[in-house]
Amino acid sequence: MRALTEPEIRNSFVNCSKGEAKRLAVPRDLETRPWDDLDFLGWRDPGAPDRSYLVTEHAGRLTGITLRFPSSRRGFLHRSMCSLCLTTHRGGGVSLMTARKAGPAGRDGNSVGVYMCTDLACSLYIRGRRLPDSGSRFEESLTVEEQIARTTGLLAAFLDKLAV
Repeated sequence: MRALTEPEIRNSFVNCSKGEAKRLAVPRDLETRPWDDLDFLGWRDPGAPDRSYLVTEHAGRLTGITLRFPSSRRGFLHRSMCSLCLTTHRGGGVSLMTARKAGPAGRDGNSVGVYMCTDLACSLYIRGRRLPDSGSRFEESLTVEEQIARTTGLLAAFLDKLAV
């Protein structure tokens, strides 16, 4: 992924108002992010623990979405798998992230959900740059490049569901 600026990030959001995009918390460490290792930029809102954001190239343009997830805690022995990168996590390492649909459908309250790594670090797990806390990644016969293609394809399918 290419390095992004704060104005680019704020202007990319499709499922919130311009005012909401202007007020959301953008990461302060954009210049130190490992851009070459990212397939999307994802971060949690430090002021709202149930809110996350994701920005990626989709359908030829930069697309940002707001995500919400429940703050419920699961037991340490409970395992869940991210539906994008297929990393398993114990406890609350995977959450159902819901995104309001774009346009009139979203204003009517319609949303779409996907189970994702709660820390939004799918790109780093695939590349072995980050290891899940007491979870694991399955040994796969796919190459890292094929795993990246699968993850970006699954993310694109999720983003397609947000369009009206």
